[in-house]
Amino acid sequence: MRTQVVQPYYGVDKVECWLPYSRTEVPIRVPDENLLGIIEAKQVPAAPDAVSEITHALNNPLGDMKIEVLAKPGQKACIVVDDKTRPTPSHLMVQPLLERLNQAGVRDEDITILFGCGTHLTMTPDEAPILIGEDCAKRVRILLHDAERQDLVYVGETSRGTKVRVNKVFAEADIKILTGDVELHYYAGYGGGRKSILPAITDSGSTQHNHSFMFDPLSKTGNIEGNPVHLDMVEAAHLVKPDFALNVVLNPQNSIVKAFAGDMDRVFEEGVRIVDDMYKVPVDSSADIVAVSPGGYPTDINLYQAHKALDSALGIVKDGGVIILVAECPEGHGHKVFYDWMAKFKTASDMKKEIRRHFVLGAHKAYYLADALDRVRIILVSTMPDYYASKVFRLRTAKTANVAMNMAFRMLNKKAKVLLLPHGATTLPVLARKKEGEVT
Repeated sequence: MRTQVVQPYYGVDKVECWLPYSRTEVPIRVPDENLLGIIEAKQVPAAPDAVSEITHALNNPLGDMKIEVLAKPGQKACIVVDDKTRPTPSHLMVQPLLERLNQAGVRDEDITILFGCGTHLTMTPDEAPILIGEDCAKRVRILLHDAERQDLVYVGETSRGTKVRVNKVFAEADIKILTGDVELHYYAGYGGGRKSILPAITDSGSTQHNHSFMFDPLSKTGNIEGNPVHLDMVEAAHLVKPDFALNVVLNPQNSIVKAFAGDMDRVFEEGVRIVDDMYKVPVDSSADIVAVSPGGYPTDINLYQAHKALDSALGIVKDGGVIILVAECPEGHGHKVFYDWMAKFKTASDMKKEIRRHFVLGAHKAYYLADALDRVRIILVSTMPDYYASKVFRLRTAKTANVAMNMAFRMLNKKAKVLLLPHGATTLPVLARKKEGEVT
């Protein structure tokens, strides 16, 4: 993010910063005496060669379980890959897995690539070659998981009461392989590892019960200690007994930084360690005003996606403070259930009661937004029509980031302290110490 000191500016030195906005950047000016800091993730370069990084991981698996040893001639294999909503470079990961299965005597016709669509909108078969590569898509069977209509197998119940039904093809495969990327997640703690089972290839009932634990205080971004959503996912995954996992960690440019292969739990743990080092940023104190961008396109393509940045900003803004969300949102709200629930329910508590009764994907985002609005004021800088932004989603609006900053100072006072968060969707600010009145 570009910064420069502008002087004089109405007699006050101001720092001019540029926040990502769609495929460009927009300026925001903050008086130097008000600016506490600019929060950026650690800049980590991509691995020199992504294919070599993956090859090294496969050659040195955690747990000493090479695919060539696990697989046997004539066996059936199933590989779970992320769907189109994730940035995972599956096209780089599937090819070497197929080669090693072939080396072990597993034929292409006995291999299934299963897209873990979870409860997301189902992909189309035409999108598969784009994600895993034309050659791989032609060689093996392609299956798109459908949480509602596909054949599912009951594999058991977790200690938290989640009845786990999983895709039948995966459950009955001789060799079960998971792929994905480890990243921050706002109630599971992190993506990757066990998430390639639940919710990726389970039924909607399993997902609904698991996601009902999101209201636990420990179900939060970047935390797995005592996190019931995470722990329940781990139990569910072990009921299915995956044989092998290949996960990567990506930098903000979606390039591979590190790859890990082998035992699912150990792969996930190593991924979490790298993610924490890259994306968790210590912050000395919270601010009265936080100006945040999700990070530009595609993280600000709609309000549903841009909400991830709000989650990060909430951790460093004081109660009663102001968050300025700078997100283009060319696709508007981005999710019908999100919109419907904001229009239907007036309070976060009403939403919480309904979600506990029946979890629906999209409703949780409405709850999180309504809950945030009970704690802070939010100004949206976007291309969304004011009517929807203010009447349905209850946000204040501004045409530019500078107008929003002036509004925030008027809402609070001229001495209000400011933090800037340019990549809120992928950066997690962590307060080094708490003070009275600060949000955790």
